[in-house]
Amino acid sequence: MIIDKLIRKIKECNNPTVVGLDPKIDFIPEYILQKNFDEFGKKPKAVANAFFEFNKKIIDEIYDLVPAVKPQIAMYEMYGAPGVKAYIQTVAYAKSKGLIVIGDIKRGDIQSTAEAYSDGHIGRVTGKGLDLTVFDEDMITLNPYLGSDSITPYLKNCKSYGRGLFILVKTSNPFSGDFQDLDVGGMKLYEKVGLSVAGWGKNLVGEYGFSSVGAVVGATYKQEALNLRALLPNTFFLVPGYGAQGGKAEDLAVCFNKDGIGAIVNSSRGIIAAYKNNKAYDENNFEKASRQAVIDMKEDLLKYLN
Repeated sequence: MIIDKLIRKIKECNNPTVVGLDPKIDFIPEYILQKNFDEFGKKPKAVANAFFEFNKKIIDEIYDLVPAVKPQIAMYEMYGAPGVKAYIQTVAYAKSKGLIVIGDIKRGDIQSTAEAYSDGHIGRVTGKGLDLTVFDEDMITLNPYLGSDSITPYLKNCKSYGRGLFILVKTSNPFSGDFQDLDVGGMKLYEKVGLSVAGWGKNLVGEYGFSSVGAVVGATYKQEALNLRALLPNTFFLVPGYGAQGGKAEDLAVCFNKDGIGAIVNSSRGIIAAYKNNKAYDENNFEKASRQAVIDMKEDLLKYLN
């Protein structure tokens, strides 16, 4: 199962870090941008090509340090078809380096539409003689707001193709509590959703006792994360919010179990744009700054997990 592969990779690296490949044009070194502007003009293709070149250099520097990367598809989609191509190229390149890819797509729609998303991202596209793998992520993020029938199409592909999910439960953004903290029959809504996630994943539990259907649990809400860890002993957490969003290692340690497993922690701009905040580096060696940021984050996390 993919969750077992993820846990083994975390153990091999001794690092529960996932690098968020969420490029913005302001993060891209001028020499990469200008080269692509010169070749393609100031058009989406130039930015998309620059994104992929940027991602490749970072992946080459960090693939031996981390188990996984998490590209956020919105950063690519805003540049249209060329951006989507860069996203697909990034997924393929990361996988070629042995990394697990968590596609941060946050889809959530009615069943027929969910089936299309699922087949495109973690399944296969068939019909009329077609048998295609398109996006090919190992795991993806989903929004469960539409209910169970918006999730079940993905479970089939998880089982058939050894893929996984991370479903939004308690998110890291400042106003997540507007809905997620509402009282529903004596429980918080996020707790109800968490129990649903556990139910959806009960047939996908691997050798380490965790399911390939995990939960997104923000690092910025320590008490809520603590509640969820106790409530969902077999649910693996994807933890956003570390670093730039204010989440601290000492707070997010509650997302892990007593053995120091059970979660993977995301950092995006804190790693990929690290050169902007570290005077030892500049845009000509930005990837080296990213590598050092991964090492620093690993040491910070392990200080509280060990």
